[in-house]
Amino acid sequence: MANPKEKDPVDIVHQNAIHVETIMKELRHQKLYTEFNINPFKKLHILTDKPVSNITYRKEEEDPVFVQAIRRAHLEPTKKYSHPQTEAQEIGWISSPLIASDRSDRRLNFPRQNSEITKYMDAAWRLKEQTQNLG
Repeated sequence: MANPKEKDPVDIVHQNAIHVETIMKELRHQKLYTEFNINPFKKLHILTDKPVSNITYRKEEEDPVFVQAIRRAHLEPTKKYSHPQTEAQEIGWISSPLIASDRSDRRLNFPRQNSEITKYMDAAWRLKEQTQNLG
């Protein structure tokens, strides 16, 4: 029979070095967050007090950075960013017309025109709708 392989004795110094190296790696990648804020991009649900509570609250001083973040979150994307952030935002990003609209130019503007027949039929349809709604 073969003798089972004997384990080497535990080297405390070696174990301690591994432990120190592990802690140093953790500390190197650790970030300590000490400032907590409400997410301005989530909808806030404000709960009212109980109707019989007579507690008066003192007005707290507003944090201007937080108020600015809330206002910025409620802006439309064209006012928040200088260029589109996604592919879907590229459609309609520049919503201003390329040329100024001139209503007097007959080449591009075709206003509705009524002749005698269209005026007569419009009056007849209105009269028909009024009689159907009354009766």
